[in-house]
Amino acid sequence: MIDFQKLRLDGVYRQNDADQLMLRVKAPAGVLSAPQAEAVCSIAELFSNGRLHLTCRGSIELHWLTVDQLPEIFRRLAAVGLTTRGACGGAVRGISCSTSGRPGFGVAQRVARQLHRHFAGNPHFEGLPKKFKIGVEAGYAGARHLIQDLGIVHTGTGSEDERFDVWCAGGLGREPQAAFLLKQAVTAAELLPLAEAVVRVYARHAPAGKRLKFVVRDLGEARVRELIEAAVAPTALPQQSLAGALTVDTGLHLCLPVFAGEIDAAQLRRIALVAAAHGDSTLALTADQDLLLFFTDPAVLERARGELTTHGLLPATAGSVVTCRVCPGSHECRMGLAPTRDVARRLTATLGPQGQALTWAVSGCPNSCSQPQLADVGVVTSKLVKEEDGNRTPRFDLYRRSGEGLGEAVDSGLTLDQLLTEVARLG
Repeated sequence: MIDFQKLRLDGVYRQNDADQLMLRVKAPAGVLSAPQAEAVCSIAELFSNGRLHLTCRGSIELHWLTVDQLPEIFRRLAAVGLTTRGACGGAVRGISCSTSGRPGFGVAQRVARQLHRHFAGNPHFEGLPKKFKIGVEAGYAGARHLIQDLGIVHTGTGSEDERFDVWCAGGLGREPQAAFLLKQAVTAAELLPLAEAVVRVYARHAPAGKRLKFVVRDLGEARVRELIEAAVAPTALPQQSLAGALTVDTGLHLCLPVFAGEIDAAQLRRIALVAAAHGDSTLALTADQDLLLFFTDPAVLERARGELTTHGLLPATAGSVVTCRVCPGSHECRMGLAPTRDVARRLTATLGPQGQALTWAVSGCPNSCSQPQLADVGVVTSKLVKEEDGNRTPRFDLYRRSGEGLGEAVDSGLTLDQLLTEVARLG
């Protein structure tokens, strides 16, 4: 008898009633080396269907696996320094990282990698009431700090150290809640003790199955602040990153769009080869489910651009791709209520020039894994409705975001045709 609940801590979810599995691989700070990318591609081809799903949090999912394959897959991942431990279940999840290529990405990456090393596989921070999400951002653009249990935003360099704002208790799902600002101008040396304190407070005070945002609702922000302050250990020596940033910080990079985050292993392998031959031998998984390659020389970048375009991996016309984040939906997820990739294709085909300039996200259920409340326009599949012919069809809620907060629902219970009509009106 397979204990699927225990498998979650190893990054495994039961995908369907046939006991096929999804495995989520953590990529520290959302960055893979070319050899790591090759290892993941080989695993997808040998054990899965040769396809990979890039998530909004810089992880990689493989689907259609079986439990007997897991030991060999874990061995192959460990051989290249990758882990799935804590990628699912009640643990500190993969540390998401700003992947825009903006100045400050190197600093954010170093912090994210340090936190990954501390929390990944650490038994003191497993068996949590539910998942705990940490995100490190190079700045406030995108507002992803609002949806983290712990959001860390690099705000610049002080007189002696980097400085960060720390946000707390955000989350999406069925009851979205924006994080509150816990502390400003935190030094790099203070980040790890503070992060550990927040996780400990969560572990002690959250009911089973509840996120940190529910602790704040129950106890109040002021009381949660007091508990965190009391749990912070004295700051020891600064926690210096041994690995540092993997990517070069030259400002030269290419973004390769990946529709709905779905990519063939053969395509990812080709991209990794280009990164090794022309770039800095790394690939960053962006929050929009795309890939970012980094370069040290403009001429070499242009050669890489030509090679990627020739292989159909980069659009010939810049700006011709709509940004649309998509979760696996009913294609591969037990929770999915709609075939999200099909919905995204029809949605993007409906858009005119104004709509194409907006950011979009489609979620296959109310869990909002594609972060629809952070897109200019978000689509959440809210329920299934039984029609007169006996078939169950999805209904969609439409979100719009303006300002600095989370997007809000502007319409609900739409059929797919009604959704496409509303989308067409956006231009």
